[in-house]
Amino acid sequence: MVRRCSALIVAHQRGVYSRGLKMETSSIPHLCQTGQGAIQLYVDHKPFLVLGGELGNSTASDLDVLESALARCRRMNLNTVMLPVYWDLIEPEEGKFDFSLVSGAIDRARRHGLHLVYLWFGTWKNSMSCYAPGWVKRDTARFQRVQQNSGETMEIVSPQSAAANEADARAFASLMRWTRGCDAKEQTVIMVQVENEIGMIPEARDHSETSELAYKSAVPSVLLSRAARGDLGPEVGSLWEKAGRKAAGTWSDVFGPGPQGEEVFSAWQFASYVEKVVAYGKNEYPLPMYVNAALIRPGYLPGQYPSAGPLPHLLEVWRAGAPSLDMICPDIYFPNFMEWCSRYVRNGNPLFIPEMAASARAPANALYAAAQFGAIGFGPFSIENVGPVREAQIANCYSLLSGMSDMILNCRQNKKVIGLSPQIAFDWTINEQPQRGELGGIIFEAKFDKPQIEGDTQATVFPTLGSGRWNAPPGTPLGAVMILQLSVDEFAIAGMGVTITFTPADEKGKVGIENVREGRYEKDGTWVGARWLNGDETHQGRHVHIGDGAWSVHRVKLYKYE
Repeated sequence: MVRRCSALIVAHQRGVYSRGLKMETSSIPHLCQTGQGAIQLYVDHKPFLVLGGELGNSTASDLDVLESALARCRRMNLNTVMLPVYWDLIEPEEGKFDFSLVSGAIDRARRHGLHLVYLWFGTWKNSMSCYAPGWVKRDTARFQRVQQNSGETMEIVSPQSAAANEADARAFASLMRWTRGCDAKEQTVIMVQVENEIGMIPEARDHSETSELAYKSAVPSVLLSRAARGDLGPEVGSLWEKAGRKAAGTWSDVFGPGPQGEEVFSAWQFASYVEKVVAYGKNEYPLPMYVNAALIRPGYLPGQYPSAGPLPHLLEVWRAGAPSLDMICPDIYFPNFMEWCSRYVRNGNPLFIPEMAASARAPANALYAAAQFGAIGFGPFSIENVGPVREAQIANCYSLLSGMSDMILNCRQNKKVIGLSPQIAFDWTINEQPQRGELGGIIFEAKFDKPQIEGDTQATVFPTLGSGRWNAPPGTPLGAVMILQLSVDEFAIAGMGVTITFTPADEKGKVGIENVREGRYEKDGTWVGARWLNGDETHQGRHVHIGDGAWSVHRVKLYKYE
């Protein structure tokens, strides 16, 4: 197979010189574009599907607590854990680093056979600067804070603070240098998140003195040239159009004086700050790096949500300001999971979901994202704290995906996999129409079961999203389906709570079922067949049904007839 690196990543695939040592990135975890456009993560020279979970914020701060959490993650069939790494704990005194906590985490992950994705809790975590070291927090003269228009100072380091940017970048570079030295061979750490859910709140931009000066300065030429080419995306491009398509001017001149234009300015500030951190880190150890976004509720305006973060309507601004990033990623807690996935796979951005609600639909959302959007991976949040029912559901789905992962990744390269899922709106309204997809000249139509659950009582313990409106209400379909084409007429159908029927894509004749066999794929990918299904189990040859309660896979042979 011919392999070629994505244009998104090519700048980081040429080897990096660090302290006189040349490191070829093909020998470490990296992203690569293969086949018919699929961008995949490679670990140990092979495509890798991240079956992940994100730890609660404080779990990694104590190695005994972490040990228990990792053991539970392994029982749930995870292969990767998203691990917080805390700036305040690794650099408690400026210039003096202590990596013992990270070293202990890597040792324990190796013992449990788990990979890690670092979550760098640096300057910002959920907009605030709560993980900055005490020496940063206390010195507000050197490390300027964000100010509201009223003059009130926030516990948010200003993205215009050059001193904070340099300090964060140096600390991150030290972490990556240390990680390269202890882990480049073993490849326990496979990706890195830089900062966490960056955003400006409760206003769209910083009004500190340095930021005011920046706001009144000229918009960088890189943004202006992209605007002229139509490369800033439809949302930001529309702001530029409404402001008069100016080829030069201040931020308010070019993008308008309102909160939407101010958000573009803030996005550029944040992206430029992150670029320096990422560049310093990649110079030491160029693992794939990404940023993640807290998403927006319908109808909210900049300032009412973590504004200017790596949101889909600002994706092109972030790419221009932080070209060293490999991905821009969503943290999805809202019910309209499918909509958010579709908004992030634009202009070649690979989909990775580092954080998502551990709701009743978490397994279905994971399987659907892997099939329909080529997701590199996913991670329900606070994975170590889910209840026993959710633990069993995730373990069951991840077991199925683990055995099928090589096949899934191979089928992606040739566009021989599709996913179907109930389409659910932000308010949990369900589109009752059957979902349809085409593969191998056949239309697959899916109808999803509606189990009469008594509310989603097994949701994550995340305090603001773990109960109430973000839980699946009774009657919500809990299933999804992945369909892979194995040969001209044979398909693997994996899912739960779904009935599949078939029609020819060219509308000529009909499609019949030759045979159906339930079974499973072992961890090494070996197919183990069980019952041959017919009669009542296929409605006398009319459909394939996978019931609620357990994730399973059927191999199906189809034929066309007049």
